Amino acid sequence: MNIKVMTYNIHHGKGTDKIVDLKRIADVITQSGAEIIGLNEVDKHFSNRSHFVDQIHFLAKELKLHYAFSPSLTLKTKNAKTIRQYGNGILSRYPIVSSHHHLLNFIPRLIEGRSILETVINVNGKLLNVYVTHLSLNPFLHKKQSGFLLKNTKELAIILGDWNMKPNTRKWKSVSEKYRDVWLESGKGAGFTYPSRKPRTRLDYIFTTKDFKVDKTEVLDAIPIASDHLPLLATLSI
Repeated sequence: MNIKVMTYNIHHGKGTDKIVDLKRIADVITQSGAEIIGLNEVDKHFSNRSHFVDQIHFLAKELKLHYAFSPSLTLKTKNAKTIRQYGNGILSRYPIVSSHHHLLNFIPRLIEGRSILETVINVNGKLLNVYVTHLSLNPFLHKKQSGFLLKNTKELAIILGDWNMKPNTRKWKSVSEKYRDVWLESGKGAGFTYPSRKPRTRLDYIFTTKDFKVDKTEVLDAIPIASDHLPLLATLSI
């Protein structure tokens, strides 16, 4: 059984031309053929910067996919009926059996919140544990956040996200000792995903447990204007 999974930091739909255009994000996803897509920097009624749109709902409706959302930051505005949120999302061609979000606010109110979106997805009768996260640039917080994720991840797992780390660093080694970095399995070249126009570093990763065979991994650069990151796509078999 083959499955295509993708991780993509969409920068709340804001492209390198400074225009917010979710239809471009939808086009990237459509062209990729991805079946499970982890998204970072997703706005949900967040602010005027994204026109107060519920972005994960918009994309799910546009692409006719199942979805789940995990807020990393929640703001309540006085007299406002809608809660403003920002975080991680997942889109799936397969049913999402359950979803949970884990807040990683180890220093509340001082630094931007982070979260993990944990889902169980039914892929043709096989239940896969799929996680989406976007970790901090702060070394102390990154260690705490990745440690929480590694401790709580279940079997048959796929982990998608912007890890804000470079390969072969201490941060990367702590993760790759337990999970497989799919780029090392089948990627060609450096695997740079950021910045999208002239990528020069790897920030976006797909990790899996050993249950999966990695058939192909690629960085997609068909529409680099859509976000400040490029998406990473992997074809897995199980």
